[in-house]
Amino acid sequence: MRIKLVVLAFLAFAGPGAVAAQTNQALDIRVGKAPDIVRIGAADQLVYELHLTNFSSLALRLDQLVVRAGDEATPLKTYEGDELAKAIGLVGPAEADTRTIPSGRRAVLYINAPIAAGVARGAISHELKLSKVGADGASFTISGGAALPAAAPLPRLAPPLRGGPWVAVYDPGMERGHRRVFYATEGSATLPGRFAIDFMKVDTGGKLAAGDANIPANHYGFGAEVLAVADGTVVAVRDDVPDPAAIKGRANPTIADASGNYLMLDIGRGRIATYEHLKQGAPVKVGDRVKAGHVVGFLGFTGQASAPHLHFHLADRASILGAEGQPYVFASLTRLGQYGAIGDFFRGDTWPPTDRSETVRDSYPPPNLVIRFPGD
Repeated sequence: MRIKLVVLAFLAFAGPGAVAAQTNQALDIRVGKAPDIVRIGAADQLVYELHLTNFSSLALRLDQLVVRAGDEATPLKTYEGDELAKAIGLVGPAEADTRTIPSGRRAVLYINAPIAAGVARGAISHELKLSKVGADGASFTISGGAALPAAAPLPRLAPPLRGGPWVAVYDPGMERGHRRVFYATEGSATLPGRFAIDFMKVDTGGKLAAGDANIPANHYGFGAEVLAVADGTVVAVRDDVPDPAAIKGRANPTIADASGNYLMLDIGRGRIATYEHLKQGAPVKVGDRVKAGHVVGFLGFTGQASAPHLHFHLADRASILGAEGQPYVFASLTRLGQYGAIGDFFRGDTWPPTDRSETVRDSYPPPNLVIRFPGD
């Protein structure tokens, strides 16, 4: 009788749904870095990552994610179907269904959610619908991952290059693109390329080079002056990587050499402007103070790159791989056209021009936008 009473007491404490609740709540939901609100093109977007770790003994399939802003009744963004499958990335080996999170594994949802005018800019929350895999297939809904977007104003940068046409090459959905590659080289996982852009110069027909494209010096952007995006202090320079004579046939650099020659410029308020793949022959050294527009390097073809280009991003510390990428906007750029997809650019297609060139202020360029910076 005593044993029976103990069991009944346990059931009364835990409740009849205790086992189900334990399984359903076995997903850890958290936002790593505070979400950023960034003006991308003509609209604001909420940009962040939602980390999901499965502590259950069962695989779980994510069927829907609803992002809510404050007390708004209408969701800020709903991910499901193919859009959800493209937004999620599993840490480690891939699964046939990208929405399935095996037991003990972590998935990351890369959120780029447009914010409609008038939507409250308060805390965000998440509602997830999941299904159990390999059991009864039952579905359930849980909530979590509350976060408050960063409130500090974004750095307003001068151009890193002059003239154009330059293509702002990136794709938030690319599996191995800058937006989705975490590094854990210094004891914690960071995403330095969260807002990275590869700037590549083209002609009006979309070609990258005049003459033999296997020769880096034939590329339109090769040797272009790279400019300080703000007043600051040079805090790191690497300038010992020779310029390759050809694009094809060279050895693939290790992770330590993937950035090639680089420069880091401390522009204040915990922001480090990072320039990678520079040509050998840096005109500045560590400790130099520079003004916005000062020449700090030259566009090159060092490190891990498929063609000469300037990789640019902001980070929260002077580390190539051990820093968190930070948002920014350019004070002014002229929109000339835009590729429909990154694959169109890499195929060498002609870029579709806009009806008229338009100067855009205080904005981060949308993916694969063709732009002209001020200056010749």
